[in-house]
Amino acid sequence: MKTTVYILLLFTTLFLFGCLRGTPTEKTPVHLNPNMDDQEKYQAQEQSGFFANKSAMRMPVEGTVARGQLRADDAYYFGKDANGNLLKSLPVKMTNKLLQRGRERYNIYCSPCHDQTGAGNGIVIQKGFMIPPSFHLDRIREMPAGHYFTVISNGIRNMPSYKHQVPVGDRWAIVAYIRALQLSQNASINDLPEEKRKELN
Repeated sequence: MKTTVYILLLFTTLFLFGCLRGTPTEKTPVHLNPNMDDQEKYQAQEQSGFFANKSAMRMPVEGTVARGQLRADDAYYFGKDANGNLLKSLPVKMTNKLLQRGRERYNIYCSPCHDQTGAGNGIVIQKGFMIPPSFHLDRIREMPAGHYFTVISNGIRNMPSYKHQVPVGDRWAIVAYIRALQLSQNASINDLPEEKRKELN
């Protein structure tokens, strides 16, 4: 009988403690097993007595690269070939999935200025912003793919950089979609496969 009472008391206690965990309170929580909740570390802008300049913030060691930050592929990450020239074509495979992603990203980030056709008459232009050049002008259409990637990454004239908003893969997707827009406005009948040309006759 005593054993049953002790077991019941133990389960009741565990149940009550279980209910209390996560309950809003003003009291400092008790951590029986802190699991590194309160590990020693420096916060940004904090002083350190270890370094001569008293700053806990340190510059990275020269020549090191943070994990996940290696940018060894110049073509993909910078839009340039081994000689530093802008890429003439995309460094990624042109697929329907890439174009769909490019259209989605273009409509979010580019169409407010360039509009959905690439003519440069987006909603913000109608509100008084400077008109960007149309993607369908001969000189713009003849620009290499690397140029568009560089402009998206670094900006140009009044256009700001979008490298913090648009990841590298999405930038190439947008470039692919711009090429599709250009083709849609400047295609000739000779661009169609022969069987499709016969259907038009």
